[in-house]
Amino acid sequence: MARKLKVYQAPFGFHESVVAASSQAAALRAWGSHQNLFADGSAKVATDAAAIEAALAHPETPLRRAIGSSDPFQLEAKSLPKVPRAEKPKPETPRATKSVKPQAPPPDRSRLDEAEQRRRNLADKRRREEDRFKRRLEDLEADQAEAQRTFVRDRKAADAAVETARKAYRKSGGRA
Repeated sequence: MARKLKVYQAPFGFHESVVAASSQAAALRAWGSHQNLFADGSAKVATDAAAIEAALAHPETPLRRAIGSSDPFQLEAKSLPKVPRAEKPKPETPRATKSVKPQAPPPDRSRLDEAEQRRRNLADKRRREEDRFKRRLEDLEADQAEAQRTFVRDRKAADAAVETARKAYRKSGGRA
């Protein structure tokens, strides 16, 4: 024996919908809702005679119409709800100017500016010192390289003189 159908009604966006179903769960399935609309009061049993008649003519099929309209419920709603014209916002009238408190002058930055300048000057002085040290170090390295070249040249000459003297010594009968 077929269960008696009840007609349920719920809003969906710009439309309201009715469906004839055997239970609230069947109505939710017909609407494709995974949320229990009956629990939060969004869905309810329909009381409009025309809505009940239309839904019973199409069981388990949701019918729609624009919210707030008296159009009949249909498979596809033919219109959107009528929205009253919004009033244009009135241009704002200039407010009476309140007495404006005089702003305090900005804080004096001169001591901060001087301190920052001293710091910049100190950094510049240190860069100049570093440059002087670098030049002095380069000069010392150049002097060291020149001294090394002179030593190597003089050592070769001394070694050659020693070798020449040794040969002359041996030639004359000495043993070394």
